[in-house]
Amino acid sequence: MTIIRLWRFITIMLASLSLSLSMAHLLELPRRIQFDQQLWVRVTVFENIYRYFGSVGAAFEIGSVGAAIVLAFFVRKRGATFYWTLSATIALVLALVSWIMFVAPMNAEFATWLTNPVPPNWTRYRNQWEYTHAVNAFIKIIGFSLLVISVLVETPKRKATHSNEL
Repeated sequence: MTIIRLWRFITIMLASLSLSLSMAHLLELPRRIQFDQQLWVRVTVFENIYRYFGSVGAAFEIGSVGAAIVLAFFVRKRGATFYWTLSATIALVLALVSWIMFVAPMNAEFATWLTNPVPPNWTRYRNQWEYTHAVNAFIKIIGFSLLVISVLVETPKRKATHSNEL
């Protein structure tokens, strides 16, 4: 296996693992947005059901961005493959920047709720947290798709050996 193939595998795996966490948030959104204050705050803040998203998830997120940057460097002389890889890298960076700008401040705010009263406008914080996670899922879907396309554009087309093969 060449270094590029190995690095593609690593990048795609890290991007898929990062996407899986974002998809969990996206799929939970319709139900969680209906939770009342007591239930949402208890599950999200006090019970911290997303505890490992911050540690393991951060490794996937940062790892996928770093791996994509290195992969773009590796394929920089491969024409269309480079542009698909670069586009994927930009999408993954955009998702990370979006998380830093919109989700991380909400996580910091939620930490204050452990020792202070929940503010009356708690839904503003909840909505920013929930909907930014959803947007990030869509950005990562695009980034992951672009990574897959970057591999497919280099995959040689085989001629069908039988007339009934597609």
